[in-house]
Amino acid sequence: MNKEKKNTVLNPPNLLSLLRILLIPVFLYLMVKGKTPEAFVVFLCAGFTDVLDGFTARVWHMKTKIGAFLDPAADKLLMTASFIILTIPSLNSPNVIPLWLTITVIGRDLLIVSAAFILYLLKGQKTFLPTLLGKSCTVLQVIVILIVLFLNTRQISFPMLIWLYLLTLLFTVLSAVDYSFIGIRMLGRPKEA
Repeated sequence: MNKEKKNTVLNPPNLLSLLRILLIPVFLYLMVKGKTPEAFVVFLCAGFTDVLDGFTARVWHMKTKIGAFLDPAADKLLMTASFIILTIPSLNSPNVIPLWLTITVIGRDLLIVSAAFILYLLKGQKTFLPTLLGKSCTVLQVIVILIVLFLNTRQISFPMLIWLYLLTLLFTVLSAVDYSFIGIRMLGRPKEA
């Protein structure tokens, strides 16, 4: 494994994460301008960069410290921006993500980020592995965004979306509780070196 390649800050996986961040304002601009089909394509491209950066980092052994921060930050920024913009009724038709779901999704992320920061300060904890519940929650949140965008590009009203919203709410709350218990357990452990 080439150590120099591994520690390069601007390696392909990190550049893909940066591209994902740069696509967020493009996505938001298109949504504000009422260009939902184009915004849908941009969101798909951003999602593809997420898959590709993880793949290249693993296969080509290009994991870096900055990448460990940049990739999840890009994901959270994209998800937060998407949930917020898709909650605004005047910008979305005929389907809108309910405000209660967006508040819960963002609240969970703020809880996790705050807890991670506290654990880093108090215990020196630097790594936080996702749980199965956390991954399931993220998958559901991505599905919500994709389906709402797709249906809105086709101008299809789908009242049954409420069940997907409720399922996503359930998993979001459960994963927040799960991560809270993990955080409490970590607080009881000795400080990392």
